[in-house]
Amino acid sequence: MYQPAITGSGVFTPSEVITNDELVVAFNAYAEAFNAQNAEAIAAGEVEAKAPSSSEFILGASGIEQRYVMDKSGVLDPAVMHPNLRQRSDDEPGIMAEMAVDACAKALAQAGRRADEVDLVICAASNHERAYPAIAIEIQQLLGAGGFAFDMNVACSSATFGIQAAADMIRAGSVRRALVVNPEICSGHLEWRDRDCHFIFGDVCTAVLIERAEDAMGAHFVIRSTRCVTQFSNNIRNNNGFLRRNRPDGMADRRDMQFMQEGRKVFKEVLPMVSAHILDHLASDGVTADDLRRLWLHQANKTMNDFIGKKVLGRVAEPGEQPNILQDYANTSSAGSIIAFSKCSDDLAPGDRGLICSFGAGYSVGSVLVERA
Repeated sequence: MYQPAITGSGVFTPSEVITNDELVVAFNAYAEAFNAQNAEAIAAGEVEAKAPSSSEFILGASGIEQRYVMDKSGVLDPAVMHPNLRQRSDDEPGIMAEMAVDACAKALAQAGRRADEVDLVICAASNHERAYPAIAIEIQQLLGAGGFAFDMNVACSSATFGIQAAADMIRAGSVRRALVVNPEICSGHLEWRDRDCHFIFGDVCTAVLIERAEDAMGAHFVIRSTRCVTQFSNNIRNNNGFLRRNRPDGMADRRDMQFMQEGRKVFKEVLPMVSAHILDHLASDGVTADDLRRLWLHQANKTMNDFIGKKVLGRVAEPGEQPNILQDYANTSSAGSIIAFSKCSDDLAPGDRGLICSFGAGYSVGSVLVERA
């Protein structure tokens, strides 16, 4: 049995930014046009008028101030309200693979490794741009990695589930070095015309390199243990899929073909589940909350993270103890906790312990207990 360790991490950040103010201008223009077009039906009580959004509402509801996206022109066009991504030929790299190569290159550089030393690539993300061939195999080819590759989808928990899968294979000796990469184009499945959620998501790609601790060439994080759990719920859902065209009205502009969430139910059910999961994980390893230097949580909502941090630590987290990056990146699904880890981990000293945790649709929760070495 070998000891797995995270030896490198990388983040690809899109070049385009949408601030809350920009988003509100676009949404309110759409809402005003909708209300004008449906004025008679609204007056008759047949259609509900669209309420305006505001930057104050967005910040108070989520803690988000801006988000990075692959394309802002379409999102900010009231007549479009979704990203405009060009059609690529089958001979070109896919957009998710292109993002992934950048993040993987940064993780490899941090670890001092070459791509041809990698023998496993897992593309773990909440959405994939095609069913097959696997995005992971395309990334493998573009990088020049060896071994094998596969895709994984556990929604917002995909990164931690991918880390567990890779760590288990390294521990067992079936692979020596693995890249777990999380390309998330969340702007593509968000309904930007829905006031309740139009501000939630952004785009990004993260990657971590996992290898045997004995092979590490510099400072690294030993993976002490991992834990995953799932419990079925419909409260976070996207009904899009390959059977869509085969069903009545399957190709209609249906709201449930984008991100759907029963926010209040998710808040009520997920927070106790995540808090209990983390505390059980720590207890099973003989670790107390006081032993943790850092919590890198899924970046969905500041209030949710504050609740979980207080429940796990038994107090309000001190500055830097539970870093939030969603004010800049928004919710980036599976990549959020890895962004926080990548950007807020260099200051830890040998022996310091921390926990990466992601949670979301499923419901699913994954946690990774690490120690600086």
